Amino acid sequence: MRYILLNKPYEVLTQFTDEHGRATLKDFVPVPNVYPVGRLDFDSEGLLLLTDDKQLQHRLSDPKFKVPKTYWAQVEGTISEAALQNLRRGVQIKEGLTAPGEATELPEPAHLWSRTPPIRYRASIPTIWLEIQISQGMNRQVRKMCAAVGLPCLRLVRAAIGPLGLGELQPGQWRDLTPEEVNSLRKISGTLRRF
Repeated sequence: MRYILLNKPYEVLTQFTDEHGRATLKDFVPVPNVYPVGRLDFDSEGLLLLTDDKQLQHRLSDPKFKVPKTYWAQVEGTISEAALQNLRRGVQIKEGLTAPGEATELPEPAHLWSRTPPIRYRASIPTIWLEIQISQGMNRQVRKMCAAVGLPCLRLVRAAIGPLGLGELQPGQWRDLTPEEVNSLRKISGTLRRF
């Protein structure tokens, strides 16, 4: 079995083929027969797991197993305590009420790489960073949650799945997981077979 951690760059599809010639996972991970664990949108960046372990893939992706995913969102504006509380309780988006999550304001994440193209800068509109942790997986959920509390999302980075973070991987870089990392993912997803 293979277990791969990729730092997915901005504007890369979370699939291995594209009929329109856009960048895909095959441009970065030359490993056959591995598949992404869940999705990460074209305009989102960060941690993406790939594996050929179908059971673990299912358990990490399915919201009923409540595996937390942590995101860093750069948003326009400033946030109130009421807006943070709304994010923590769950907010109404088009698809329905989101499950409760965790949300905190944070300084710009240390060692965060520059994005190409860069985020637009407007002197009259401040931006802040939020850390949001959810275990659901609605389409574009974090972006929609931010919009629901009046904070348009400019940049979204998945920082972690469960206990597994990006470490020092730069966009486009990947590595195999260690046996200890695989076991920690199995533990949080309820998959007891040891690596």
